[in-house]
Amino acid sequence: MSTDRQVIIIGSGPAGLTAALYAARANLSPLVIEGFEAGGQLMLTTMVENWPGFRDGIMGPDLMAELRAQASRFGAEIVQGDVTSVDLSKRPFTVNVGGKAFTAQALIIATGASAKWLELGVDKKLSGRGVSTCATCDGFFFKGRPVAVVGGGDTALEEAIYLSKLATHVTVIHRRDTLRASKVMQDKAMATPNISFVWNTEVVDIKDPDKGEVTSLVLRNNLTGETSELAVDGVFIAIGHTPNTSLVKGQVVLEDNGYIRTEKGSRTSVPGVFAAGDVQDHVYRQAVTAAGSGCMAAIDAERFLAGTGH
Repeated sequence: MSTDRQVIIIGSGPAGLTAALYAARANLSPLVIEGFEAGGQLMLTTMVENWPGFRDGIMGPDLMAELRAQASRFGAEIVQGDVTSVDLSKRPFTVNVGGKAFTAQALIIATGASAKWLELGVDKKLSGRGVSTCATCDGFFFKGRPVAVVGGGDTALEEAIYLSKLATHVTVIHRRDTLRASKVMQDKAMATPNISFVWNTEVVDIKDPDKGEVTSLVLRNNLTGETSELAVDGVFIAIGHTPNTSLVKGQVVLEDNGYIRTEKGSRTSVPGVFAAGDVQDHVYRQAVTAAGSGCMAAIDAERFLAGTGH
């Protein structure tokens, strides 16, 4: 395997694999470093019903397997391994994977963002089976059913408002007695009849993993220590995302919230380095928008290498 490439793509979610597909079809022979936890957040999703072209939906892992096979068919080379470091100080850029160094004239960063979990263990175990970190992705499955949202920021209230149009009732659970969300979002949520709030409370357990579904939440009041149980069919964890930017921190300009700053498409502050997907998108965070930005990054990289882009 050649260690000197025209394009290296770090990440194998929808953004990375779409970038690989476009770069391969442009005869750039891209190398995709997919990581040991390959496939991105869709690997934790069951049925995906909002990916265009699958009217009956498709399982998240199956969709990622198809994207991977399609990129490979057109010549993308995919290796498993976690990138340990990158050097963006000069071209060719150096990407270290374990003890092996690869170089590239252009680099696409598609490392995604990781949703923050409650760290109960059971929340991840029930992911896709009643526990979700994306109302837009999974809210439809809870039409006509009661759900809860955990969090107190804009994202939590956006999730709650979206879910209120589908669920019978939405309970927002927040560990403090005031919300971090903007005033306009607070007013909108509080004016929604089927949204209620539980204050000064944390989720300490989720039932019932033995049934493979969510039946209720065990709550603890932070002031009194009292526990209670809330019957719900689903819980949406909205306590934030962490962009996976540790590899490039200090080498490319980041936004104040830690996401990679991109301009004029997918361009970062370093010429020849591009970013796609959730590592640079903290607004939409959808598989289809990640794929679209992966397409943009590959086209931007192709033009950069051809000397027609900057």
